[in-house]
Amino acid sequence: MELERALSRESIRAARWSLLFGNFVIGCGVMVVGGTLNDLTHDLNISVTTGGQLLAIAALMMGVGAPLLAWLVGHIDRRTLLAWTMVWYAVGHLLCALAPGYEWLWPARALTVLSAAVFTPQAAATAGFMSTPAKRGQAITFVFMGWSIASVAGMPLTAWIGERMGWRVAMAMIGLAAFASAWLVWRHLPAGVRPPALSLRSWRKVLKSPLLMAVVAVTACQSAGQFTVLGYTAPYYKQVFGASPEQISLMFTWFGALALAGNVLLNRSIDRVGAAPAVTLTLALMALSLLIWPLASSLPVLAAVLLPWAISGFATNSGQQARLGGLSPRLAPALMALNTSAIYLGHALGASGGGWVISHHGYEQLHWLGLAWMLVALALSLWAQRVQQRADAHRESALKPAQPLR
Repeated sequence: MELERALSRESIRAARWSLLFGNFVIGCGVMVVGGTLNDLTHDLNISVTTGGQLLAIAALMMGVGAPLLAWLVGHIDRRTLLAWTMVWYAVGHLLCALAPGYEWLWPARALTVLSAAVFTPQAAATAGFMSTPAKRGQAITFVFMGWSIASVAGMPLTAWIGERMGWRVAMAMIGLAAFASAWLVWRHLPAGVRPPALSLRSWRKVLKSPLLMAVVAVTACQSAGQFTVLGYTAPYYKQVFGASPEQISLMFTWFGALALAGNVLLNRSIDRVGAAPAVTLTLALMALSLLIWPLASSLPVLAAVLLPWAISGFATNSGQQARLGGLSPRLAPALMALNTSAIYLGHALGASGGGWVISHHGYEQLHWLGLAWMLVALALSLWAQRVQQRADAHRESALKPAQPLR
């Protein structure tokens, strides 16, 4: 690729690390409400279900905003776009930290997370655009690894800060980190990076493809399945197991460390194994954890039950990004935006459904709804994988030279 040849290996590495750090900050900001839900609901004098609405509102804004904003900002130089996106994220989190009540917090939060709707898909598309086809999957999953690192360090840290110092301090710290991310992106991302602009024709191609839309639907369903439970884990640990702030933070750290390990493993093997089989395997592992959830009689046992899910949860999102990027590199910006939209719409569905389950049946029944979503995602993934394999086989047979007549 001309761009990759024009830049030094060190420049490309620095750019990818700056994008990874940006995704880390984005991940911390998206997950901060779930990690600080105990203190936030207490401080604002609202119920857990109402606090959960913050998750659904933010997810809906990101889900709707990702494809729309991708179309609107497609012509902007990615260095300028991504740096200023993080500045918006920083200012938004600082305003959230100063919100005097829920009626001020939810609109500030809704506007703030529009940054996540832009940064995550455009960072992934930019990383892929700067890479050769042979290394595109690895480049995309590397940048997306920032989310996994957020689950290892950011989520436990914000959860602990929320329990000990308050949710406002956690929000403010994310705001400061977002300013640092904006500076790193501006410094290390080369100017002039402009993946192909998204035309209406590109969107029509994506929306009319059963295969591509099925893969996007996999993302939405698995995201809903995960967030049905993950959105309420902090109050779940406290209400069901009487966990202390340190125990809650430790559980988040355990989950995040395994998630990072799973993402690293996926990053190293995805171009060899194939994105579709890797994603299908991770979905099966998450379904396994949700199926055996009733066996968790204590926090240590729950930590063991979480192992298959944790090691595959964030790897699934990375694999889906690479899967879509490999299916149609030309349509990657549109696909990344739609996939990000599906992640966040899944969050909204999961948070809303999880809140309903808690209100009517209690925390102990959350995993069943999560399992139902995960099984739908697994079925769709298997179907899409078979369709893709048939298409690849047909393409290979069409390229074979005809046998000479004897």
